[in-house]
Amino acid sequence: MGNLQSKQKRNISRYRIDGLAGHGSSTQSVQQYSPAHNDAVTSLTSLTSEQCVSGGKDKTVVIYNWKSGVVQQKFLGHERDVTKVTCIFQSNRIFSASRDKTALMWDVKSKAGPLQEFTGHELGVTGLAVSPGGFQLCTGSRDNSLRTWDVQTGICLQKSSISRNLVTHICWIPTESLVIQTSEDKMIRIWDVRELQVTHTFPMKQYIQTHCDTSPDGRYCITCSNGFGGEGCEATLWDLRQAKLKVCEYKGHLQSTAACIFLPSGTSSFPLVATSAHDCTVRIWNRDTAVCVASLCLDGAGTLTSLVSSDAASLLCGSFNTGIHCLQLAHWNGCSLREVARF
Repeated sequence: MGNLQSKQKRNISRYRIDGLAGHGSSTQSVQQYSPAHNDAVTSLTSLTSEQCVSGGKDKTVVIYNWKSGVVQQKFLGHERDVTKVTCIFQSNRIFSASRDKTALMWDVKSKAGPLQEFTGHELGVTGLAVSPGGFQLCTGSRDNSLRTWDVQTGICLQKSSISRNLVTHICWIPTESLVIQTSEDKMIRIWDVRELQVTHTFPMKQYIQTHCDTSPDGRYCITCSNGFGGEGCEATLWDLRQAKLKVCEYKGHLQSTAACIFLPSGTSSFPLVATSAHDCTVRIWNRDTAVCVASLCLDGAGTLTSLVSSDAASLLCGSFNTGIHCLQLAHWNGCSLREVARF
C-alpha cells in the first residue's frame, strides 16, 4: 500500500502522567507512527489482539496494526463523518455508521466497496451494535429511532421510535437478545431486539448519557455522562441482574466523559474500568470501589472520544486533535498508565 505502510517515526517530547497522590508528573518519549486519519478520530473497536478499527471525521474506516505501526486497510464509502465502528472480535466483517444516515458492512480482506448498505434512518446514525453471532445489526439515530437489520440481506427487520430519544450509543449484552442504549434525553434503556421493545429503563440521570459498555459476563453495564466543571461528568456502574440497581459512580473528570469500558482481566487483583473525557484525561478505576487507581493527561489531545482494549496491558484512546494514543497499563507498585505510541 505504499505510503500507507510506511512507518514515519519520530519522538514526541512531552506528555504528563497524573497518577495517584505523590506520583506527580513525568516526561517520556512517545513513538509516532503514520497517522490513521487526517482529522478527528471518532470511534474505535478491537479486531484482533494486534489490530484496531477506527472511524474518523475524514469519512474513512481504517484497520491498523497498532503493535507494528502499519495501516493495513482503509475503506472509503461514507459521504460524511464516520460516527461509530464495531465488529466481532477476530472476524472478517466490520461495520461503520455515519452522519450520512447510513451504516455499512465491510470485508476485512477486500479492497472493494462495502458488502452491504443499511439505509432508512432519516438523520445521522449514532448507535451501532452487532449481535454476538454476527447475524443481526442494531442501529440508532438522531431521528429518535432504533432499527434492527438482517446482516446478509440488508433488510430492516424492526423499527421503533421514542420521542426525544436521540441515540448516543448502543452495546449488545453478551449471550442475550438485548441491547443497552444511551440517549441525549438522559435515559438508559434496555431493548429486546426480537420485538424491539424496551424491557427496562434505568432512573433518569441529570445529564446527557454519552456512552455505554457491558462486562464480558453480561452481569454489569457502565454508562457515562456529559457535564462541565466537574458537575455531571461521572460514569455509573449498573447491575444487570434482576434488581438492575446502581452499584457505584466514578467521579473525577472535570468535563464530559465521552467513553467508558470494562478492561480485560489480567494481572490486577481487582476488576478495572476505564474512562476518557473532554478534559484530555484517561482514568482507570477499581470497578467495585470506584477508586481511581491511575490517570493520564494527554495534553493538547482535545476531546478523548473513544477507548478500546484487547488485552490487560494495553489501551487505545481516540482523540480529536492528535490521533490514536497507545497507552500501557502496568500493575507493579500499584497501577500506572503511560503513553508509548500514537498514530
